[in-house]
Amino acid sequence: MKCPFCGEDSTSVIDSRPADDNTSIRRRRQCDSCGKRFTTYEKVENVPIMVIKKDKTREAYDRSKIVQGLVRSCHKRPVSMEDIERCVDKIEAEIFNLGTREVESSVIGAIVMDKIKGLDEVAYVRFASVYREFKDVNTFMDELKKLLK
Repeated sequence: MKCPFCGEDSTSVIDSRPADDNTSIRRRRQCDSCGKRFTTYEKVENVPIMVIKKDKTREAYDRSKIVQGLVRSCHKRPVSMEDIERCVDKIEAEIFNLGTREVESSVIGAIVMDKIKGLDEVAYVRFASVYREFKDVNTFMDELKKLLK
């Protein structure tokens, strides 16, 4: 880290602590050459993830799309926004832990299906009806039978 005062690249860390938002580290540094002190912030670099859609087009990952899908599925259900946000946090963690820069939408859909099942069974069936594109009542009933087992 270069000193902002003299430009030397030899500095020492005096103090480290989490920043106010708890998503970065605040470091107090001292230049080994001129002795002046300064503060730096260290933050995890978020690598953008691209979603490969069914038609093979790509678009940037958008958390709000998952939130909107869960809100629609949980409409008039006893599920709070905090529960939905926690569920989306788990979904996002699993997506980011895949370690790839491109993820197929079907993989994201499968992760959502897995996580929403524990959130609310009616919301799960609602989401599944759109995600799995139920064509008739029989496919809907097959999904319900899986849920009941």
